[in-house]
Amino acid sequence: MSQPPRPQPLPRAAYRVFRTIGTRWMDNDVYGHVNNVVYYSWFDTAVNAYLIEQGVLDIHQGGVIGLVIETQCNYFDSLAFPDTIHAGLRVAHLGRSSVRYEVGLFSSTGELTAAAGHFVHVYVDRRTRRPVPLPPDLQAVLAGLQ
Repeated sequence: MSQPPRPQPLPRAAYRVFRTIGTRWMDNDVYGHVNNVVYYSWFDTAVNAYLIEQGVLDIHQGGVIGLVIETQCNYFDSLAFPDTIHAGLRVAHLGRSSVRYEVGLFSSTGELTAAAGHFVHVYVDRRTRRPVPLPPDLQAVLAGLQ
């Protein structure tokens, strides 16, 4: 049985928009690089900050919220404090109530992803936590990331 191809780092051109995230002293672990759990925090921060900035996510009053149901990351190179991380965003799948975001993390000078991964949001009613169709304004913003 053959193995699937090993994931490879991607160039900046593979992503539609970028956000910058500053590393912090506490992000480094005892091995001198950013601990793996921080990468997932950066994924979440990059996507949600972009949606808030675009005016399509109201984390305090909005009736529709995104819940993460799946996440994954491949690591290609170390990132460490002090650096400014460039998080590239794109949408790989836009469904009726779900979105698969793909995020690439680059060092400030890196041309290839140090880490690349995805997470899936299912959009739900804030109160009932039941899936709902993506609101039209959110769909429009997400379509721009495809």
